[in-house]
Amino acid sequence: MVKAHSLLYAVYVCLLVAIFCGGLLLLSNLYNQLNLYYVTHETLFISNQSTVNYALGNSLVTDESILTEEETGIQSQFSIKNHGLLPLLLTQSYVKNDTISSAHFVGQKVASTNIALYMANFTQPLSLSGDVTIKGNLFMPTDRIKESYINNRPNKISIQGNKTISEIQLPTLSDKCNSIFEIRNSYKTNFNAVDKKKDSIYVNSFFNETIEFQMSNTTLENKIIKGNFIVSSNDSIYIRKNNILEDVIIIAPKVAIESGFEGTIQVFAKESISIEKEVTLNYPSVIALYNNKEDQKAFAFIDEAFKIAGLVMLFGNDLVHLNKNTLEIKEKGKVMGNIYCTGVLTLKSDVYGAVYTSKLNHKTLSSSYSNTIADVTIDITKKPKVFIDMPIFNNKNNRYAIIKKVL
Repeated sequence: MVKAHSLLYAVYVCLLVAIFCGGLLLLSNLYNQLNLYYVTHETLFISNQSTVNYALGNSLVTDESILTEEETGIQSQFSIKNHGLLPLLLTQSYVKNDTISSAHFVGQKVASTNIALYMANFTQPLSLSGDVTIKGNLFMPTDRIKESYINNRPNKISIQGNKTISEIQLPTLSDKCNSIFEIRNSYKTNFNAVDKKKDSIYVNSFFNETIEFQMSNTTLENKIIKGNFIVSSNDSIYIRKNNILEDVIIIAPKVAIESGFEGTIQVFAKESISIEKEVTLNYPSVIALYNNKEDQKAFAFIDEAFKIAGLVMLFGNDLVHLNKNTLEIKEKGKVMGNIYCTGVLTLKSDVYGAVYTSKLNHKTLSSSYSNTIADVTIDITKKPKVFIDMPIFNNKNNRYAIIKKVL
């Protein structure tokens, strides 16, 4: 005869076994769901990256149709818009309620022309003085190089590249370079009207509409701004070094940057750009001055010990008014990228990239030397192989590559 408490123990044991088995089933179910979640997201990431590669291989020609993978049911699509001089590739991949999005700045992967210096042909020969190294192909007004002896110093000149007679005009710029100063689609507001993340950071996704902060005063200070923003003024903007700016566009007739500033910005101006000492502009940054007025002079000045990774350009004027545009780059700095100047360039710092200029000028305390470079290095081979150029030229056979992932 079985005692009553033995039956009770049996019930307890069965209950414990049932709870344990139920727990195992629940854990197994949760594991399967978690595994399915990770597998789905991994597949979405792969599909999204494939869409990026497809867009790059298709020369960024947008396709209205939705790309669908039959096996997984994942659908993908991409679109292109411009953020300053940089094309922005936006891609989305989705299945049911899951979506993966990405945003990339892209640039031109130009077939290797190996151009180090392109000087427009106004018949006057290129003159070199002091310790000068040019590594890469040269396009010059004449096939000979003249040597100058500034301050009676001996010359140490090294030219490593082919020499070709240049044209009177520099390579043609893309129409997009001009349109930046004419049309921009943005939501115009002020700093007080936009909420800050964690009460300190202005953040805006590149999938959203561009927010344009219109400044009422001239000084931009103590701001942390990251993403899809424009900061503009109808007069001038002075950027203090206590700002943190990443991928931000600055637009004003006059722009100045305080000594010690570091950030990633695109600066567009029509009258002047002044960069003080020891400023660092990270890749991909742009300094662009556009002057198409015959009765107006424009200048860009970059002071000593700077570092710029990206593009420096001054353009807009015709051949008759080249002297109205001047770009002066002081000593002890470095440009990693390209310089494009339809005006007069005074270059006293090294360039790891290419220089395109209509005219050159070298100044000392007592004299000025036309079409002269002194004590600089222009070396196209020192530009990193992963460095992708800004798409500023009208190249027929464009190949695009990723400059930077921004989402």
